[in-house]
Formats: sequence, C-alpha cells, structure tokens
Amino acid sequence: MIRRLCLLSALLSASLALLGCDQSEPGVQYFDPAAYPEQLSQWHLVKMTEDALVFSEEAVIYDLNTPLFSDYAQKLRTVWLPNGQSAEYADYEAFDFPVGTIISKTFFYPEAAETGFVKTSYEWPKSGNSLPVLGLNILETRLLVKQADGWDALPYVWRGDDAYLKIAGDYIPLKVDHETGVDEDLAYIVPTRNECAACHATNHSTGELLPIGLKARHLNREFRSASNQLLHWQQLGILRGLPQDPPALTRWNDTTATLEDRARAYLDINCGHCHNSNGSADTSGLFLDTATTSMRELGTCKPPIAAGGGSGGHQYSIVPGRPDESILVFRMATSDPATRMPELGRSLVHLAATNLLTDWIVSLPGECIEG
Repeated sequence: MIRRLCLLSALLSASLALLGCDQSEPGVQYFDPAAYPEQLSQWHLVKMTEDALVFSEEAVIYDLNTPLFSDYAQKLRTVWLPNGQSAEYADYEAFDFPVGTIISKTFFYPEAAETGFVKTSYEWPKSGNSLPVLGLNILETRLLVKQADGWDALPYVWRGDDAYLKIAGDYIPLKVDHETGVDEDLAYIVPTRNECAACHATNHSTGELLPIGLKARHLNREFRSASNQLLHWQQLGILRGLPQDPPALTRWNDTTATLEDRARAYLDINCGHCHNSNGSADTSGLFLDTATTSMRELGTCKPPIAAGGGSGGHQYSIVPGRPDESILVFRMATSDPATRMPELGRSLVHLAATNLLTDWIVSLPGECIEG
C-alpha cells in the first residue's frame, strides 16, 4: 500500500511538472501601463526573504564607474530583457533596449545597530543575485519599464517583506552617521513619478524618458568578476554591436586618475543629463557632459544667464584657481532647495565630491577678465 501511494505521488509530481505546475520560481513578469501592480513582488523580479533580498536569476546585476549621488544611499542595479532580445550598443547615448526591458534600482543604507543611524559606506557582496539584508535599511526600488511608446518610471517603497507602488512619492526621515563623526538629519525623498521623469527626460525637445547610467562610458568596467561588464553582457546575448574599444570614464574617487578626469566623470553622471545641448538646462549655456570640450561652455569665466539667487553673488560658473568665487562650487556646497544643484535627488551636500571639484578648479590656469 505504501509503495502504491509513493508511486501515485511520483506520477502526480511528474504530471504537475509537465503541466508547468512545479514549484520552481516564476519568471520575471512584464506589465503594460494599464495593469501595473501595486506590489513589487508581482513583477517576480525581486523578493524579500528572512535574510536576503533575492533577485531573479534572469536579471543581470550591474554597476557604474561613477554613480549618481543620492544622499549617500547605496544602490543595487539590475536589468532584465525579454528572452532572446538584446540592446543595441551606442557610443555616447543610452543603449537602445527592446520593449519589455525592466531596469531596477534598489536604494538602501547600512545601519548602525547601536544607534539606528544610517551609514555612508558599504562593502558589496562579491557574487550571486542576492543582497544580505542584516544590518541594512532597504528603502525603495525604482523601475524603468520600456513600453511601446517609451520608458515609464515607477517608484516602489519597501514596507516589511514587499514594496508598494507610490506614484506620488514618499518621505522617509533618517539620521546619517558620517565617517567623520558628524551626524545630520536626512529627509529622504522618494520621487514622484513626474520627478523621475524630470531627470530622465535627457532630451528636452522630445521629452522622451531615457536611462541615465546605461551608457558605454559608465558601464565599461569590471564588476563582481574578472570579466569586463560590457563584454559580459555581449556574452550573455543582451548586448549587440559592441566595438573593440568602447569609451570609459574613470571613477570619481580613483585617486590614481587625474583631477580633471575625476571631476569630469562626476559632472557627467550627476549634471550632464540636464546640462547638455539637448537637456532641460540647455538654455543655461552651461554644458557639463563629457561631450563638451569648450572650457567656456563648461563654465570657465562664463556668467550665468538666469541664475538669480543661485549665483550666490558670484559672477562666473568657474573662476580658474578660485573655487570660492565659482558658482559651481557654491551650488554644490549648499543644501538649500532654492540654490542647490542638482535640484532633485539630494538633500545633503556630497562633501568629498565638493572637495574634488574645489581642487580641480584650484588647478585650472588662467583668469577671468571683466569686460
């Protein structure tokens, strides 16, 4: 009798497997705009377990040479493409991804157990598709979803073991414990759907949303393995058209690189998506992306067109050798919402980056002649 029950159980298990009813994890689910789910778990892209944030094996975790500064938050990035599809390589612009692509960015902080303050440094796990959550404060996961009419931005905020769609954004009060020993309050802002669009509309004339970091110069690096990240994508079949020598930017905190290379890398990712000839700040005449070669357009001895109080009373965006007289440093060194730059995405001052830009301006030759 026992043997008969075992046989029946085995036959039933085999039948369920053939019918697609086995216990394996479901694949990533794509939704069109009319059916966006309230819970992040319904995408089957990531789930929270007792000890880890586990991403689908179908998703590819990636990182950037220099990431966008977001109040010292750590970020885990993934990209998922529909089966058999690939992105088209571009030298300068964002790669052209197929409809159905899902890009995710999960924001989190390491947390000091004794105080509950969030910290500004973290050592990444070296492998695997999961993030151990012990000692971490997981805040939000933002999705960029490629629809037939373009990219759509969706913010999901974590509450317990799932994250929930917050089209109107959210506010999370935190306290930051800096390595310098200075503590400060942080009003962490989850952006609204429209605020996501404001940064990702990198072409002001078309208003089209585009990924900011998924460009060759930001992705061309080693990450979590000995393999080059772009080459790895090509080998996975999710990137086509990769040339022999794609461009790359240095990492802003790589002290072996030149001050200019580090400063330009930081400005490109943090400012260049707006401050470019097609971006939302195109009327400023201040272009901070790496395509800009004119020192005047980069801000040297360039008066502001309409900065108002954002100039801090200074005459030029960059005064060679004089960071204290440069609008660029003034706006980076303030957290005042009326004058800070970038306007969105940060509430705190990025101290190390401000020091980097200060040192770079000190190194610049020449002087501004009033006219």
